Amino acid sequence: MQSYRLEGFGESENLMRRDEATPQPGPHQILVRVHATSLNRRDTMILKGAYPLPPRAGIVPLSDGAGEVVAIGDGVTRFAIGDRVTGSYFARWIDGRLHAGIIDQLGCTLDGMLAEYALLDEQWAARLPEHLSWQEAATFTCAGLTAWSALTGAEIPQPGQWVLTIGSGGVALFALQFAKMLGCRVAAVTSRAEKTERLRALGADIVIAAAETPEWGMTLREATGGIDLVVETGGPQTFTQSLIASSLYGRIIVLTVQDPKGNSIEIPGAVYQRSLATISRVFVGNRSGLEAMLAAVGKHQLKPNIDRMFAFAEAREAYRHFQQGDVFGKVVIDGA
Repeated sequence: MQSYRLEGFGESENLMRRDEATPQPGPHQILVRVHATSLNRRDTMILKGAYPLPPRAGIVPLSDGAGEVVAIGDGVTRFAIGDRVTGSYFARWIDGRLHAGIIDQLGCTLDGMLAEYALLDEQWAARLPEHLSWQEAATFTCAGLTAWSALTGAEIPQPGQWVLTIGSGGVALFALQFAKMLGCRVAAVTSRAEKTERLRALGADIVIAAAETPEWGMTLREATGGIDLVVETGGPQTFTQSLIASSLYGRIIVLTVQDPKGNSIEIPGAVYQRSLATISRVFVGNRSGLEAMLAAVGKHQLKPNIDRMFAFAEAREAYRHFQQGDVFGKVVIDGA
């Protein structure tokens, strides 16, 4: 079979295409013919050697992928040949809280999905909704579940409440779509005015271009009465404005605290003293959350936004395109 393995850190040239034997499933494993994969920010961090969880040498990268079960072990009970599946980001985290014994991740410490076939324990996978194409189905494991966890974690926003999203990456667009699915109103901030109409087309009720309104926090607070939930993906560049925009008892889910230059989030004392907002974080989610999200996606026939698709032979180009940063949704790689 064809696969990619990460054989060094730094540049996409360290992503090496290989011919290797097709694995055979053990008693509780499934063999998945991978039809598409997608990229996330953590994949570029792993490539650069900047990810906090050290990857295994020679790992098959990417947590996100979708495919068809083509072989199963004798003891498999959760899946059958022909089932459409995706992997779970934290493969061993089934439910409850995360702890040190179950931190293994697909595409990092466990071989991921950027291969013609993926061998998964049956507990590491979830069924996919039928309405999704393979390319669409390959986008939910990391960014989709992160957005879902942000919206449905400690306190689900109620219909009519305001959710704020930052940018146009995978997490931000999924958060926008899930918030609208929950009946919320959505304010979206983008760095580029030309993306305004695309965000409105996805359902955003208010869109602000930060280049035109750099002090957008008070503008949003006045327009909405205060944001109830911020899915804060911008980090140091946007956090202060997100805090200003929040309602008195708002919630801010912080997904990144540093920018590529190493600058960290700072909480401005004068703004924080006027706020009773709760600041917290999520880290993707467990398999139970993945299954709940996919069930909701199927029920509402939700489809993700795909920025661009690449052929399997163009995996390095897909990494480079993703790293340049100006994406609108998910970057997808077709199967071999």
